[in-house]
Formats: sequence, C-alpha cells, structure tokens
Amino acid sequence: MDAPTIRSKFLPTNDELGLVAVGFSGGQCKPGVDAAPMALIEAGLIDQLKEELEYKVHYDGEVHSYSEIMPAEDPDYRNMKKPKAVSAVTQALSKQVYEHARQGRFVLTLGGDHSIAVGTISGTAKATRERLGRELAVIWVDAHADINTPETSDSGNIHGMPVAFLAGLATEKREDIFGWLRDEHRISPAKLVYIGLRDVDKGEKKILRDNNIKAFSMHDIDRHGIGKIMEMALGWIGRDTPIHLSFDIDSLDPQFAPSTGTAVRGGLTLREGDFIAECVHETGSLIALDLVEVNPSLEEHGASETIRAGCSIVRCALGDTLL
Repeated sequence: MDAPTIRSKFLPTNDELGLVAVGFSGGQCKPGVDAAPMALIEAGLIDQLKEELEYKVHYDGEVHSYSEIMPAEDPDYRNMKKPKAVSAVTQALSKQVYEHARQGRFVLTLGGDHSIAVGTISGTAKATRERLGRELAVIWVDAHADINTPETSDSGNIHGMPVAFLAGLATEKREDIFGWLRDEHRISPAKLVYIGLRDVDKGEKKILRDNNIKAFSMHDIDRHGIGKIMEMALGWIGRDTPIHLSFDIDSLDPQFAPSTGTAVRGGLTLREGDFIAECVHETGSLIALDLVEVNPSLEEHGASETIRAGCSIVRCALGDTLL
C-alpha cells in the first residue's frame, strides 16, 4: 500500500484523519456489534492507515460506549425501541464528528449499528455547511434502506430509521428523542443515493418513490454491472458536492461478510464493495466514512472474514489501490 495520490477537493490536506470508535448496539436487538470497533483496531486497521497509507490519525484511544449518558428508563415511544438512548448517543456522536470535520479532517467512524449514522452524518452535514457553505451528499451502501419512519417500521429498531430522521422525513419535537436535530444537521433526499438494496420494506418502497430518491438495487447491479452503477450514482450527485459514504457490511453477500446481524443473501461481492469505495475515493469528494454492523460475536459465522472485509472497505475508501 502507498499513500493516496488523489487530491481532496474539500479537505485542506490529504492526510489528516479523525477516528471515532462507537461501541453502541442499542439501535437493534442483537448484542455483539458494540465489539466491532475494537475488533477492527486489533486487526491492525489503525496501523495500516498510519504506516501504509500514511495518515495522521487523530484518535482518543477510546471505544465510546456512552454508558454515562444512558437513561435510567427508556420506554418505547412512537413504536421506537430505546429512543432516548439512541438519541443521546447520536447527539454526543454528532458533536464528536463535527469537531473533527470542522477542522478539515476526514472523519472515519467505526460502529456500532447503523443507527449511529444519525450522529455521524448530522455532524458532517453541519460542519460542511459551516466550513464550505455546501450541502452534503450521502452514498448509503446497504442491503436495507433504513428509511422507515417510526410509524412504518415493523420492528421498531431504530437502526432501520436513521435516513428518515436525517432527511427530515421523520421528525420529533421532544429534545430527548431526536428533537436536537436541526436544519443544519439534515440532508436533502435529492442528494441521497443507495447502492446494494435487496431487502426493502413495503413502507420504505413508498417513501423512496414518493421522494424520488435515487436507489440502485442488486437487480440494477446485475443488469448494468457495478462500474455503470457507480457512474450513474456519482453522476446523480454531481462533481462539486462533498460526499459522506455510509457503508453497512451487510451490503456484502454473507459469503464474504457472514458476521452481521441482518445478513441477506444475494449481495455484493467483496470486490464490488471495494470497487464502490475505490470509485468514491477517486472523485476527491469523499470527506467521511462510516463502517457499521460488523458483529464479531458471531464467530461461528466467520467473524474474522467479516472483519477483514471491513478493513478492506476502509482502506479502499482511503486510497488503497491494487497497483
């Protein structure tokens, strides 16, 4: 591996990276995903970023569990499970990401379940508006759309709702349940692109259609190939827009990433996942990356393979190349 050669369009330097490790699993019901950040770090990810890709990594050395801000009581509300906990954690995370982003650093967040994207993307969006005066685009790579509103969700698990709150399709006035989200934290549905969808709820399909949200399913990838899909996805966003890439490891087929809580067959190959990350890096517009939903507790399902896949995605998004 060599240091990245693509010049960033929106960051002042090419080598400053803020790392946030989030050991939070409260957006869904399966334990274990909170152990993912440490598993990725122990697999050598930070060393690879420092020594081989030559990043200056700003990391506080802590996997944040946010136990000190967990509410004593957290009843269901509007069909949401653990709403106060997820809201408190994502608000704290939003501030952490914002602090890195406002200083012009690339922000890498290791989760954790995908509910943490409420925090990561809101923090990046706020900093992008303040520092650049621009709107943020989001590429959401996932088997699932995660755009349920509390009312359309069957499970009530908030890891299936973050996009709805980020895009303003779900709102709540209570400050302790996402009422802290302001306009500066939000993204436009017009600047949202999905890649890899294959398990989308009926209510989510209606939301995607009603809001004209650009979404590429596995059917589209089978028809056009991943190269053409990336051309169309990046063309939709445009050349002059900062990009936040939110990558759920369950977008990969379980053959390549079995250790995740909501695995769905028929997904991306590891090379297709790497290619997505490589293409977004090559734009020079990528300013932030989430890697979520690795669950090392599912060892019998090949946790080490999933961890290696996650490290590969991160490296490719940060400039690692085959040649």
